[in-house]
Amino acid sequence: MPVMENSEVNFFGKKIGGGQPFFLISGPCVIESMELLESSAKVVADIGRELDIVVFFKSSYDKANRSSADSFRGPGIEKGLAMLREISKKYNIPVLTDVHSPEEAEIAGDSVDMIQIPAFLSRQTDLILAAARTGKWVNVKKGQFMAPGDAMQIVDKFRSVGSDKITICERGYTFGYNNLVVDMRSLEMMRREGIHVVMDVTHATQLPGGGKTSGGEREMAFPIARAAAAVGVDGFFMEAHPNPPSARSDATNQMELRLLPATVRELYAIDRLVKNG
Repeated sequence: MPVMENSEVNFFGKKIGGGQPFFLISGPCVIESMELLESSAKVVADIGRELDIVVFFKSSYDKANRSSADSFRGPGIEKGLAMLREISKKYNIPVLTDVHSPEEAEIAGDSVDMIQIPAFLSRQTDLILAAARTGKWVNVKKGQFMAPGDAMQIVDKFRSVGSDKITICERGYTFGYNNLVVDMRSLEMMRREGIHVVMDVTHATQLPGGGKTSGGEREMAFPIARAAAAVGVDGFFMEAHPNPPSARSDATNQMELRLLPATVRELYAIDRLVKNG
């Protein structure tokens, strides 16, 4: 049975939605150094050229939601955005980063190509409206507490200021303490509402809390990604790092950068089979 299709829309010179190929958001969780950004951006950019899909290089200038006050957060907004602008120019790749306040949304909107709203801020109306008013595409992480139908409230907030440039990103649901579970029905439910859906395959493997750092099951990212490709999602979010155990954020659930190209190729093959079937 073919997947339920939402409508096709123009998206950075290509189309997403309906039977179109997915787009990719990838990069290291947090900006640790320019060397890390450059080595990762080259891999992501090469994937986009090889498969002829839209790719975004993602990294955060500030990880504001950390388990511990002692955790590394990043270089900050001014330096971080300057680094992302340099990466975008050097590798000819659009860039994406998180914002945490209406003021940050306005500042980042002048530097990046796509804005992202973290999951725990997905109900913050002022932030959502400020991001929508930038005129940029916005990827909103659906909160771990939010049912699929609740995502339409976010879309309606965008439409209230005249924007449809929104994707909703699934990253799993809180399941008891220190655990997430992905309900694959959510992806289809949101697509039936016309929402353009992104699957966050790395944060979906997180084991939140449980001490000063969150745990994770990196190996589960692959089956989750394949299942989401079979549903026919419009985009994938997957953080990748050259040496995940040494990463200064999300060390237990980021993918190994060297595995990213083969993984995306496999997802692309599933995507083409499902959407063209």
